Formats: sequence, structure tokens, C-alpha cells
Amino acid sequence: MWAVSTLTMLVLAGILPDFRLQSPDGDSATRIAITAAFGAGAFGLLSALVWPLLVRLLLLVPALVLGLLVFFLNGGLLLLALRLNPAEQGDAAPETAVVVAAVMSAVASATGAALAVRDDDAYRRRLYRLADRRRRGGGPACPAGHGTVFMQLDGVGHDVLLDAVGRGLMPTVARWLGDATADVGGRRRPTHRLTPWRTDWSSQTGASQLGILHGCNHDVPAFRWYEKDRGEVMVCNRPTSAAELQRRAVEATGDGGLLTADGASRGNLFSGGADEQALVLSIATRRRSRETRSRAGYFAYFSDPANAVRTAMSFVAEAGREIGQSTRARARKVRPRVGRGGLYPFIRAFATVVERDVVVAAVTGDMLAGRTAVYADLVAYDEVAHHSGPGSRDAAKVLERLDRSLALIENVAEHAPRPYRIVVLSDHGQSPGETFRTRYGLTLGDLVRAGCGLPVPRRARHTHSGAEARAAVRAALHRPVEEGGEQYRPSSRRPEPIVLASGNLGLVSFPDVPHRMSKEEIDARHPALLTTLANHPGIGFLLVRSEEHGGVVLGPFGAEIPLGELDDNPGPLADFGPGAADAVRRTHSFPHTADIMVNSWYDPADGEVLAFEEQIGSHGGLGGAQAKAFLLSPLALSTPVEDGTELAGAEHIHRVLRRWLRETDGPQVPLAARQDRRAA
Repeated sequence: MWAVSTLTMLVLAGILPDFRLQSPDGDSATRIAITAAFGAGAFGLLSALVWPLLVRLLLLVPALVLGLLVFFLNGGLLLLALRLNPAEQGDAAPETAVVVAAVMSAVASATGAALAVRDDDAYRRRLYRLADRRRRGGGPACPAGHGTVFMQLDGVGHDVLLDAVGRGLMPTVARWLGDATADVGGRRRPTHRLTPWRTDWSSQTGASQLGILHGCNHDVPAFRWYEKDRGEVMVCNRPTSAAELQRRAVEATGDGGLLTADGASRGNLFSGGADEQALVLSIATRRRSRETRSRAGYFAYFSDPANAVRTAMSFVAEAGREIGQSTRARARKVRPRVGRGGLYPFIRAFATVVERDVVVAAVTGDMLAGRTAVYADLVAYDEVAHHSGPGSRDAAKVLERLDRSLALIENVAEHAPRPYRIVVLSDHGQSPGETFRTRYGLTLGDLVRAGCGLPVPRRARHTHSGAEARAAVRAALHRPVEEGGEQYRPSSRRPEPIVLASGNLGLVSFPDVPHRMSKEEIDARHPALLTTLANHPGIGFLLVRSEEHGGVVLGPFGAEIPLGELDDNPGPLADFGPGAADAVRRTHSFPHTADIMVNSWYDPADGEVLAFEEQIGSHGGLGGAQAKAFLLSPLALSTPVEDGTELAGAEHIHRVLRRWLRETDGPQVPLAARQDRRAA
């Protein structure tokens, strides 16, 4: 590698005018070669010794900033390496040093990979050396028996996975399933089984991952919701909210989580009780320490300058790719489409490059250290599918790269100090469809305000939906004429309703009422609101509390079905498939369910929904592929459920994964008895 780096430096000195390896008066070829060899050696030593210290100092720097600093820091190390030459013959302009350092790091990385491929013994020794170094760093001795790696592919639905396998986009998964297309020699025997599972009504990462990792997602009605008793909006990907949700789950179960016994949590919203945590949102608000630093996971990856440069270059390329794809979509007038400007190209690049690389590197380190249970989340597909669509070409490319990540983890498992079983699962799927605002010209918040007789923006007031809502208000108040454009306003000044969106699930709360309002109370205050919402063509059904029936589902044309009668008469839930009634009844039991729960329209023919957020691939409510996730497990593990039994709910997934951990030879924490949350 030293020789290749020396040759690279010589070539760059011949190409770049501001980079020289000789004195102004000229030198012999031998002296130039010696200068290059000294510079390459010094640069390599500085990269190995100084770079890790720099990364540690920059752990508090946001990841996006760190990615941009990588180039400049590397260039600074190169300039320092040239200054250390006793002959003082090498020199480079600062901007040229950045280019030279990036090229040399990339070449060094490629050379190391090529040498490792050509020498399996050297590669194996390097892996074992890394594992030994981790164990000497204070980690426990490697337990006996199998370890388990749980890889979550965020947002990848069951049918999307099967389609990707059929199209040859995911050869690793295809090989595990025994697909003939994965092997030129013919069909292989499968090593894994694929099982679909149905999510809760709140089909989103917060509810699913909390249930999977901690065994309890009770009282998580959506991705974001308003809690009247605390006067606070909870958002699952907000650090303070994630920490509070994890605390509640631990208190409810009396158990730390799935990863309590020698576990590691990587890139997740919640810790699962793991001792080793990195990029975990629920610990981001804690006082920073070596164990709880939310960005500590970046160190293991960026401490290698070759990794840092490769990821930074991939980051820039991915941001450019997104700009090109969104520009092409606008030029071709692709529909449906949402805005993809602003910071989104960088957010996408972070999710599809930085987060993926860091998480995979962390999982690799955990396997080499022999940890018993590892749970990691790869969010790349979910981020891209929200803006490009779950079936788009952009999302398909992400699936290809995720499959390569699974192949890498499988390869590392062959060199780990203990055998590993790899389980792949998703937390939910995504349903396609245009946004509610695109189709009707107003948001759900606008529609609620119109139904309450509150002022709405001019653009919403001139839509058909807005006009109908205002007419319904006037009719309910017996005001047939709207004189002089005057709008009805409530007689007393009350706080305006809080309207929140979680994919195609909407939540309406009245903050001045301390309890969950009943249908009767809502009708008395806003007599046209429920009728306006239930009869809107973009809304599938409503859930409200009823003083007479306990809870009712409202639909168009006056449909009003008590929750206890949904099995015999599903009413507006009929199109949403089996399990919808159970999911609605469970959410109705939550203490913090909104005054009005609104689920968008759903077309069972093409699987489309209408997102209340600006997403053309959405999840969070009922309807379509968003509620059908997958569980891909090794055949060596017991079957998730008996034949004919449905795998339903994230808490059910937790019990299955906990059972699989108990089946291994290593010590496991027994499944704690769960309290009756409904009674609580």
C-alpha cells in the first residue's frame, strides 16, 4: 500500500500544476521518488495516528458538517506530511492538497480491499485482530452459542420485498429464500422463511419499533399527537418524546427490553435496553458520556480516513443524484409529485449514505466483538420512498444498495468469533397516492377550520371542499345567507383545534377541554364539523368517543357504527381489510387518543391513500401496503406463528424475537410478565 500511495503521489504531482515534489531548480528522479515515498509514508502514519484524535474532537459537530470537514482535514494532514520532509522539497496549494489527499485515501482504500480479496488469510487475520482489540478494550468474553443480528429495513413492505426479489434487485435475499434466479447453477435450498405481519393502526416506526424492542406500544396513537394532561405535542422522532415513550414502556413491562442481555442498538429510535448504544435517539438528551454519546457511533467509522473520504464523496454524489432525479421528474411532469428542494437532497444523502455506512460498520464491529443480540435500523428506503414513491426507480436503486449491505454483514458473520443468525424485518410498508392537498386544494387543517366556522386561507376558501364546509356550517347554524362575505366565528374565544398529521392518519384535539371530547360534546360546540369530515370524499372514516356507545366509527351518508358492532357490520371499515376493527378498538382504549381520529380515503383496487402530509409514499394509518410488513427469519429458528395464525402487532413481533433469543445457547433475560395496560 505504501508503494501504491507513492506511485499515486508521483502521478498527481505530474498532473496537478500546484503540487510539486521537487525544488524549484529541479531534482533527479531518485530524489523525487524518495520525496514521494517519504510524503506517502508520513501521510499514512498521520492518517493512522492523528486522524482518530481529530474525529474524537469533532464528535460534537453535526454529522453533515463533519462530512464536509473530512476533505479539508485530510488535506491539512497531507500538507503536514509534506512539511515533515527533511529536504523540504514537497509543497502544494491548500485547495490542491484537499484533492490529493482525497485521491490518495480512496486509492489506499481500494488497494487494501484488493489485497484483502487476494489474500483470504490476511483478511481473516485482520478481522480477528479487530475483534481481539475490541474485547481487550473492556468488552465481555464472547459467550457460547449463536448470536443474533436483527436488521430492520425501514418502510420496506412485504410485497415490495417480493417484487424486488422477483426483479433481481436483491440477490442476497433471493438466495436466502432459495430463488432460482439467485444462483446460475439452479435453485438452492432456502435458508430463510418469509412471513408477513400486520402492523397496528399507527403504522409507523415509533409505534412499531417501541413495540418490537420494548414489548409495549400502548398509548402511541400516531407518529405525533397532543397530550392534554401535559399540554405537549409528542413526536416519535423527537429526542425528548422518544425518551419519555421508552420510559413508559419500561415502566409498563417491568423489563429493560429485547437487548438487555449483551445487546447493541444501532441507528434506532429506542435502545431496547442495550448496553452498547450508538445513533439511538432516546439517549440523545442524556448527559453525554462515553457510553451515551449519541454520535459516538460515528467515531468507529470515521476514524478511518479512507472511510471518511469514501462516504463524503458518496454523500456529495447522492445529493447530486437527488437533484438530477427531481429535476427530471419536474421536466417530465411526473404525477404524483411533491417538492424535493431545500435541504432534502442533503437529508436524503445522509439517510442513504452516512447513516447506512455508519450503522453497517457498527454492526460489523458488534459481530466481531461477539455480542449476543444486535438490532439495527437502515432508514434509506423509507426516506426516498416518501418523496419518490414506494414503487419508483429511485427507491428500487436504494433496495439494491441495502441488499449489498446485507451481503456484507453475511460475509462478516463468517469471520466472527461465534456463529450468527441474521433476521431481517421491516417496521411497516408504504402506500402510494397523491397528497390530500394536491387533490382537493386544502389541507386537513383547513377543512377542520372550515367545519368549525373559523377563517381559512383564501386558496382553501375557494375550493369545492371549502365551500361545502362553509355551507354545512351555515346550515347547521340556520344562517342560509352569508352576508357581505362575513364568516361565522364561535361566540366565545376558544383555543383553536390542534390538527396533526401522521401520513394518512389525522388527529384533531381541542386543547381547552381537559378530557377526550365525546361526539355529543363536539356536535354541541361545532355542529357541522363531524358531518363535514365524515362526508368528505378524501376521508375514509372517523373514530370518536360516544357517551351512548363508548366509541363509534363515523362514515359518509350518516354511517355511525358502535365499536362493539364492527365485526358484524364493519361499515366504512369494510374496504380496509381484516384486522381493521381490532386496530381501531385498541387505539380507542388509549388514554391519549385524539378527540377525532381521521383516516384518509383508501382505494382497495390500486392500494392508494391520500396523505395528509406532503408525501407520495406514506404510512401511519390504515389502508394498503403500509400495514403489511415482513419478517425474514432463518429456518434454524422456530416458526414465528402456527399455520393459520396471523402475526399481528409489534408487541407480537417482540414476543417472537424474544423467543428466538431464548432458543440460542447463550443466557437470556426471561420474558417479563406484562401488565394489563387497558386496566391501567
